[in-house]
Amino acid sequence: MNQPASNQPSRKHSRHKSSGTSEASRTPSRRNPALQKKNASRRRKMYQKSRYYRQRRKRLLLAGGMGLILLLILLTFAIRSCIDKKSKPTNTQTVQTDGTQNSDTVNSDQKKKTSSDDTEPDPQENSALPAEPVSLTVSVVGDCTLGTDENFDYDTSLNAYYESYGSEYFFRNVKDIFSADDLTIANFEGTLTDSEEREEKQFAFKAPAEFSSILSDGSVEAVTLANNHSHDYGEQGFADTLAALDQEGITHFGYDETAVIEIKGVKIGLVGIYELKDHLERTEQLKQNIAKVKEQGAVITIVIFHWGNEKEEIPDSNQTTLGRLAIDEGADLVCGHHPHVLQGMETYKGKNIVYSLGNFCFGGNSYPSDMDSMIFQQTFTVDKNGVASDNNTNIIPCSISSDYDYNNYQPTPAEGEEADRIMNKIEERSTWITPASTEEIDSSANEENSAESDEDTFDKS
Repeated sequence: MNQPASNQPSRKHSRHKSSGTSEASRTPSRRNPALQKKNASRRRKMYQKSRYYRQRRKRLLLAGGMGLILLLILLTFAIRSCIDKKSKPTNTQTVQTDGTQNSDTVNSDQKKKTSSDDTEPDPQENSALPAEPVSLTVSVVGDCTLGTDENFDYDTSLNAYYESYGSEYFFRNVKDIFSADDLTIANFEGTLTDSEEREEKQFAFKAPAEFSSILSDGSVEAVTLANNHSHDYGEQGFADTLAALDQEGITHFGYDETAVIEIKGVKIGLVGIYELKDHLERTEQLKQNIAKVKEQGAVITIVIFHWGNEKEEIPDSNQTTLGRLAIDEGADLVCGHHPHVLQGMETYKGKNIVYSLGNFCFGGNSYPSDMDSMIFQQTFTVDKNGVASDNNTNIIPCSISSDYDYNNYQPTPAEGEEADRIMNKIEERSTWITPASTEEIDSSANEENSAESDEDTFDKS
């Protein structure tokens, strides 16, 4: 209700009188810092009591809480990832291959390590040695050309025998031997492909992919592809061969591809080197591949070379140099092939080098001049101290054919006088090998001792 008009003047007068202040004392609050601060504090308190403020604060707290939870989740995943990476074993599969499959035209010096880790793993960390002694028997054979050349007479070819007798025919006479061992290794020399892109060369071998069953039916578990016929039908033929072997469960290795197979809890490293093109320039590839399988936990290392000269009965200096270097680098067994004839063998630093195993199941010639062959076996004993130096070997003299007059592509153990003749040949040719000089052995031994001494004194931290 409005007050009487007569009361308004007296109220205004009374206010001025009671205030007792000048014009200056009624300056707006923005000119008085203390009052301005007080008013700001008051507005802030009022704002904090408002519903809008409470809702906004609630949203901010909720957003902040969600952000904190998300950060904790990310940190948890990051920590677990680091722990898993450090604790993950190098090998978890029975068979592991590493590297790429390259032709002989690729320089191994240009290869990059597949691991992105800058630190070198300690081989001993992965080398799980058995608490109790374990015996492993390995059989190694030479050239297996499971196919034919398109220019050969097809009626007498290996392919024709396959059509007539099936895949089990070829290794029938040696399958019991291969089945009784722990690992059989062969040189697969040819291609399994339907490609028509034949390389320009004198001999080029191929067969359908199904011929890979010859190996599995014959109890052959692993093959090297580092040879001069693995690319007879180019990269496509090589890729088809790998696929066919994989389909049949055959482990393959060679060039920069290595393999580690675990048998009876013991890891065996497989290295295949093609020497024919650049000879001693394969030194660095040899060293790197041996080191690779050892880093992956190989307790036993086997190196297979395709080397030497055709029909030569004595290994050349490239063979002896590389073979002994492989032993120096840690190989436990070295075997070779390509000459198509048997060469001798030697023991170097307590390890065996078999320079040429000759042909074995050989589709490259229906009437070869030399049909002598062999199966080289070595039984390794591994215990908590590593590989024993017992050098337990067995040589089984063979012929590449079960028929004396021609090659029927069925390798067969020799018997009686024939077995004695082949054994005498191997023993005689072994005497033709110039042994490593005492100076060479001492020099390499001193290098090993020096390396061990440097490793002992080097601060790995």
